[in-house]
Amino acid sequence: MGVSFNAAAILNGSGINIQSVVTAILTPETSALTSLQNQQTDLSTQAGLLTGYNNNLASLQTAMNALSNLNGPLASLSATSSQPSMLTAVADSTAAPGVHQIVVTSLATAGTVYTDPLADGNTSILTGGATTGDIQLQIGGTSGVTQDIPITQGSNDTLTTLASYINAQGWGVSASVVNDANGARLAIYSQASGTAGALAITSNTSTSLNFKPPVGGANASLTIDGVPISSASNTISGAIAGVTINLTTAAPSTQIEVTVGPDATQAATAITAFVTAYNALIGNLNTQFTVDPTTNTEGPLGGDSALRALQSSLLADATYSVSGNSGLVNLASLGINLNGDGTLTIDNTQLNATFTASPAAFQSFFQNSSVTGFADNFSADLANQTNTTTGVLNLDIAQNKTAQLSLTDQTRTLQDRLTTQKAALTLQYAAVNATLQAYPSLLAEVTAEIGALGGNYNTVSASNNNTTPATGTATGG
Repeated sequence: MGVSFNAAAILNGSGINIQSVVTAILTPETSALTSLQNQQTDLSTQAGLLTGYNNNLASLQTAMNALSNLNGPLASLSATSSQPSMLTAVADSTAAPGVHQIVVTSLATAGTVYTDPLADGNTSILTGGATTGDIQLQIGGTSGVTQDIPITQGSNDTLTTLASYINAQGWGVSASVVNDANGARLAIYSQASGTAGALAITSNTSTSLNFKPPVGGANASLTIDGVPISSASNTISGAIAGVTINLTTAAPSTQIEVTVGPDATQAATAITAFVTAYNALIGNLNTQFTVDPTTNTEGPLGGDSALRALQSSLLADATYSVSGNSGLVNLASLGINLNGDGTLTIDNTQLNATFTASPAAFQSFFQNSSVTGFADNFSADLANQTNTTTGVLNLDIAQNKTAQLSLTDQTRTLQDRLTTQKAALTLQYAAVNATLQAYPSLLAEVTAEIGALGGNYNTVSASNNNTTPATGTATGG
């Protein structure tokens, strides 16, 4: 780009606009710098999108791995109670499908002993002027351990101080003072249920306390498929292989049915997670290849052939089918339909009916021992796509980083060169400007000298009749 000047404007002593001249001269290289910076912005935008898509791909892989896991949610079992307000059950992977009949005669209870009420909890319980007393507490029934509770005046001879003393011993019991309209009582509770938590007072010497007969401290009693079961806890494991039973209410005359079978809820949750992750990735990829009608352009990654290959691979995986398998051969046969834009929609009613009717075939569609199921195939493909060195998005991200580093180096080099050139040009044109600004004085001096010689010469005044700008300016030519 050339630079031209208005001669009349720069010969009147105003000189030139140095900054404008230098800027005009450096315009080509400044434009090149702007181009590099725009490329960096584009690469940064693309890097953000690629990272987001890589995260989408990782989420899809996690969801698909759950469906291909032979011990995962498709293989999980649930235990359902016909009377969940009385009994609940949970099955693990070692359980076997089946139906069990349970009758709960009684629940496991923790042992408790308590006293008749006294006036308050802060009056000495020692009697007859005694300064000491003693209580024997048996824990665990007749075959349990008896703990000695020595009572000393001024130390633990009130209900309040006695409760604190018992709590400090670590015997597996807790003591408290219970206050009501009748007064204050000492209550001792076992921290264990069943016969191991049975409590009894076997000796009470020199105190005013009157202990009531102990309560609780009994095992749960129930039958499972007619077999009598006794349990120290209301949570029972081992009575049914792989099933944990939780008792909440005793009902001796009620038969409760517990059914162990494939867990439709976990299967539906896992499939929903897969469809959600798949739709997120496909939907985001679609935005790059959709033409904006206002700009007639695709997204920032619309020209990325690797991204198009990924999209095609995902669509191929989603339409994968198996043979036979009781008619459950593709996603549509399960109730998962492919939409026109490549996303998936779940028909939950059909999905649940299909799973309930044939849970084994349902699981076999996704996974099998020969590793040829839908999830087996999809997981293997995703393992390649997410490989840290050869995965399509990871390769794109690596190439993007390399390009950004190269542009950063080019930008820095060009910026340094522009800085140097600007300084040199500014200095050069400052000298030119000084000469131009001195021109009117020099002309006047020459004119005066010639006049002094008595010559008859016509000279051009520094101030002529042309209308010119007050300051000389550089114009592109």
